[in-house]
Amino acid sequence: MKKIQLCLALLALCLGLHAQQTIDVARYGIRPNTGKDMTPRIQKMLKKIAPLSGQEGGIILRFAPGRYDFHPDKAPERTYYISNHDQDNPKRVAFPLEGLRDVTLDGGGAEFVFHGRMLPISLLDSRNCTLKNFSIDFDNPHIAQVRIVRSDKTNGTVFRPEPWVKWRIAPDSVFEAYGEGWTVRHGWGVVFEADNKHLVFNTGDRGCPTKGARLTADGDIHAPHWKDEVLKPGMRFIMRSGGRPTPGIFLYKDTDTRLENIRIHYAEGMGVLGQVCENITLDRLSVCLKGEDDPRCFTTQADATHFSGCKGLISSCNGLYEGMMDDAINIHGTYLKVVRRVDDHTLVGRYMHGQSWGFHWGDPGDSVQFIRSNTMEIVGHTNLITAIRPHDQETEEGAHEFLITFRDALDAEISEAGAYGVENLTWTPEVRFAGNTIRNNRARGALFSTPRRTVVEDNFFDHTSGTAILLCGDCNGWYETGACRDVLIRRNRFVNALTSLYQFTNAVISIYPEIPELDKQQQYFHGGHGKGIVIEDNEFDTFDAPLLYAKSVDGLWFRRNIVRRNTDYPPYHFNRDRFRLERVTNAHIEE
Repeated sequence: MKKIQLCLALLALCLGLHAQQTIDVARYGIRPNTGKDMTPRIQKMLKKIAPLSGQEGGIILRFAPGRYDFHPDKAPERTYYISNHDQDNPKRVAFPLEGLRDVTLDGGGAEFVFHGRMLPISLLDSRNCTLKNFSIDFDNPHIAQVRIVRSDKTNGTVFRPEPWVKWRIAPDSVFEAYGEGWTVRHGWGVVFEADNKHLVFNTGDRGCPTKGARLTADGDIHAPHWKDEVLKPGMRFIMRSGGRPTPGIFLYKDTDTRLENIRIHYAEGMGVLGQVCENITLDRLSVCLKGEDDPRCFTTQADATHFSGCKGLISSCNGLYEGMMDDAINIHGTYLKVVRRVDDHTLVGRYMHGQSWGFHWGDPGDSVQFIRSNTMEIVGHTNLITAIRPHDQETEEGAHEFLITFRDALDAEISEAGAYGVENLTWTPEVRFAGNTIRNNRARGALFSTPRRTVVEDNFFDHTSGTAILLCGDCNGWYETGACRDVLIRRNRFVNALTSLYQFTNAVISIYPEIPELDKQQQYFHGGHGKGIVIEDNEFDTFDAPLLYAKSVDGLWFRRNIVRRNTDYPPYHFNRDRFRLERVTNAHIEE
């Protein structure tokens, strides 16, 4: 009997060695509702738990519910090149989570509140890590929300900043917002209705010049040169600068990452930015207001979520995306422009956009293809990288150019004499975007540019301002890849998209690759290989005509969709066709 008990005890001990370990962060002095800066204590904790990362069973860092404050002064500095953001370095990071394995950060309902200008959370070079159960916000957002008191074309605009906005009129008579280590002068923005969170119909982006500003007798601000007949008393104007220093959460070179039950209420860039990652799961991640009574109308300065050069599966389910100043989700790769043909197997490729450079692009063994930029056609055949290294500097972090050698000889026409892009096909993801609500945002609902299977189902697109779903591809401006080969859009509901005009807003669903010389194109950009784009079993509630716009597609199905016309707004769109197709073949449209 004693031998059996001893064996059981040894077994329990062995099992315990492999059990998940939970660490209460309070042991490091990280406690809520103190008003103290938790940033130094986070750094101390991360150093202590680093040796535990990767242990059998993993570890959980558990926070108690409540508010935790973070300031930039004592935050560590990092040099990060973040896709589709301003490449200004270094950046101050509150939670630099780097090189972790099997670690879960469980906020337990915590409210993480940041000050100044900083990157809340970075997760780099990690494997099998989870972030969950917390919110991200800034105590003093860099966007300024103001109420319109009165406005006319003769006297200009009188406005009143919302109570939380920290502002002043500078000596040169310009209205500016300021905070801990930052000052912003806003040049433009968007306007929301006085009594709801909808953007004002047919307004788009609007200037807000405040030169010559002065205080009125009532303590409001009079901007005599801000003359906009759209503005009415009570409307809420969101003043923006357009800067994108950092996202709320930055993911880079991670594998098998989960973000669960996270609410991002504000970030100066995007909500979540993932680049060069494999398998990302967003489960109930929201970029949202703090509820129906939140006086703010805005969340992020740009996209709610954005993924660049990833592979595996990107799954985004059951989220709420509202008030952001761009798309709910944008998934793409990055074309390198061919700037030099070294020999028949080697070329130099360059990042072209000012906000997308400096990060990892490819590896030996990756599959690539070449694109003729003017017609967006494939040139030659698929090839493999045998060697790649930075060309304009020693390290890839911060590089603009790469010297790339390929297994097979390059097609004779590919050189710097023309306009050609290189696309990495290995780093392209499958996508599932399901059960989400996207509402009351600027620009567009969702943007997908990947050749792998993409499923968009059971979502609610409510007043997305511009196009609800965009399939794009551009090797001329943003240099964002690529062609969509296999897309299923089903069981979604679209309510009053296209209330303002932005880029690519040709219809509720817009398939709009940038093709400068469409008349010279011989191939088709989207679809092909017997597949294509299927739009079925959706509901469209719309006040205007255009439902579907498609350009350069081989394989398009629109079937079993319900269309309801309403009178919520007056029809105004330049496109009066329900279906407008340009250079589309194998189309099957059921009215």
